[in-house]
Formats: sequence, C-alpha cells, structure tokens
Amino acid sequence: MKPRAGTPGRKRSFLLSGLLLLALLTPSASDAHTKSTSYSRLRMTDEGAGIQVRMPLLELTRFPPGHDWNAYLASHLLLWAGDEVCTPTLPVRLPETAPGWAVFRWNVACPRDAPRAIESRIFADVLSNHLHFARVASPEEGVLERVLVASTPRWSLAETEQESVGTSLFEYVVLGIEHILAGWDHLAFVAALLILSRSLREVATLVTSFTLAHSLTLALAVLGILRPEAAAVEILIGFSIALVAAENGWMLGGRDRWIPRIFGVALVAAATLAALGSGILSPLAWIGLAIFSFCHFGLLESAGAGGGLIRAVVAFAFGLVHGFGFAGILMEIELPTHRLVPALLGFNIGVELGQLAVVLVLWPLLRVLARLGNGMWYERLAEIGSAVIAGLGTYWVVIRNWG
Repeated sequence: MKPRAGTPGRKRSFLLSGLLLLALLTPSASDAHTKSTSYSRLRMTDEGAGIQVRMPLLELTRFPPGHDWNAYLASHLLLWAGDEVCTPTLPVRLPETAPGWAVFRWNVACPRDAPRAIESRIFADVLSNHLHFARVASPEEGVLERVLVASTPRWSLAETEQESVGTSLFEYVVLGIEHILAGWDHLAFVAALLILSRSLREVATLVTSFTLAHSLTLALAVLGILRPEAAAVEILIGFSIALVAAENGWMLGGRDRWIPRIFGVALVAAATLAALGSGILSPLAWIGLAIFSFCHFGLLESAGAGGGLIRAVVAFAFGLVHGFGFAGILMEIELPTHRLVPALLGFNIGVELGQLAVVLVLWPLLRVLARLGNGMWYERLAEIGSAVIAGLGTYWVVIRNWG
C-alpha cells in the first residue's frame, strides 16, 4: 500500500512521538545496553593463572557509582582446583588503553595437579542473559574458548582437554540467534526497513542486501582483515537506525522538507561539538554523514515511487556497518586460527536464522494491518513505530558518542 500524503497534524505527531520517547529514555543511561558481555583471558601455569577481564565501560553503569569492581570481580570470576577456589590477589584496574573499555588484571594461586574449572557469576545478580567469553591458554593444550551464561556458568577444563574442543558449532549458532534477538539496535533497523516495504519482493531485496553486506564484514572483521574502531561502529549503527526511520516518517508525511532539514541541522550541530573536542566521532565524520543524508533524501525525492533500489543500496551500505557490530563478540575473544571457521559459520547462521524469524513474524502482521480499516491502522502503526525507532536511533547515537 502506498503511503498517503501526511497532514500537518500527522507531521507534528511524528516529531512529538520521537521527542517524547527521548525524554522518557534519557534519565537512564543503562537502558542503552543492547547485549551484555564481558571477556576474560586466563594464562595457566603450574602455580595458578594470570587473569585479565575486559568489559565495555557502559557495563559499569549496571551498578551505582563507587561500586568496588576489584573485589566484585575477584568473587565473581573464580578458578577452581578440585573442590577448592584458587586464592586471588586483589584485581587492579589498568589505565584505559582503548576507548570505551575497562580492563582488570590479577593472579590466582592454585594447588598443583588438581583438575581446574572456571566459573563466571559476573552480572548474574542483576542480569539473566549476560554472556561471558572465557579464553584459556596453557602450554599443554594451546588456546581454547567457552561462552559462559547463567544456565551454564562453569567450565571444566579437564573435560575440555580430553575433548580438545571449545564452544561447538551448534553453540555458536545458538549464540548468533540470541545475539540478534537480544540486540535491540539490529532489530530496530530491520523493523525500520520492513515498515514501508510494499511487497514480498521488496522485503526479499532489502533483507538480502542487508544479509549479504553484514555477512561480508562479519567475515572480514573476524578473520582480521578489517578491524574498525568498535565505538565508531556502534555510533554508526545508531545513525543508520535514525536515518531509515526518519526516511519512513518523511515518506509518510508527504516528502516535505522539514525532516531532512532537521536531520541536517542535527548533524552539523554534532560536527560543531566534535570540533570543540566533544564526543568520539571527528567533525569530518559528522560532515560526511550529513552529506550522505542529504544525497540520500535527494535521490529518493528524484526517484519518486521507484525508490526501492535506492533503499536496497542503503540497506547494503548500513549492513556493512552492522556486520562489524555483529563481529564485535567474536573479535574480542581472539580465536585461534583453527577455531575461526566453526565460530564464524555457526554465529552467522544463527544471526540469519534469528533475523529470518523476526521478518516472518513482523511482515505478515504489517500486511494484516494494511488490509484493516482501509489501511488506517497500518498507517498509524507505521507513523508511531517510525517515530519510536527514530527516537531510539538518535538516543543510541547520543549515548554512544557523548554518554
């Protein structure tokens, strides 16, 4: 169904809905989390192990300011030797070496010759879906990895050494499914693509473009060929969501010029703040995004009703960015070469299955609404949904760049 030209009241409705959502979300920075993760590296010795834990700085907002993270980590990431917990030294937080990350390091002393196991209870007291990626290096077995979750928080290294495997292909498939279903930013982008798709063919084109692109950059990043700055990738993911949702509102509002102008002014303001030393992205990056947005709206305007190909190209372009976001988990655990293929294959299959499940649920629902009440319910949902998604995308940009 072709969107109708919007009235001034509906244009105001779109803008006010997005601003209202931003007002409701702003007080809680912790709500910006998309997937809770932490990473550990353990280097085994006969006397114990050296432990390093990395986590995004945003994870630290899950507890009040002043929380004793050193003592917390020592009591929530444990190395067992038989039935005894290895004795830890007090973890020390290292100076910030990479933007957006907190790093802690300590040692543990263990009895000799006892079978060892790793147990992670990090964030178990506040979250049920936290993922902890443990990477173990030992002189005898080389490097192995395991994903620890609330249901299986313990990893017996003795069993792993006998099997000579880490996380299995199937477990990586499950991890990929969980990642896409719990990654609200990726889901918001897919929803924004689907809202104004007028046919199954258009849906297939958009989803295929997005899939091919993020599969490509996921592979390039995990294989170490391209490694963009993770913080910049997360900001661009938020921008992609805001732009596509704003595009929906622009089309619903009769393609008036007010949405592109507001979008452009916001990006120029961001460039000005960057020039003053505020935020992560450079002024040149913000100017580049402003030019991209201006050209995007201009091409859609000139294409009229035949803008499906342009939207597919944009879905591909932003899919490249989202692929780097998907790759973040696998890049952080730095898998050995022989473990890359099953991890990459399984994780990508899981992401595709999760994405397909979302499309199969959302698209039929939109089609049913388009046939009710002469499309009135569909238009209202499209308008409000696009405003909400635009608000979320803008909020994620703000939090990730300045928060």
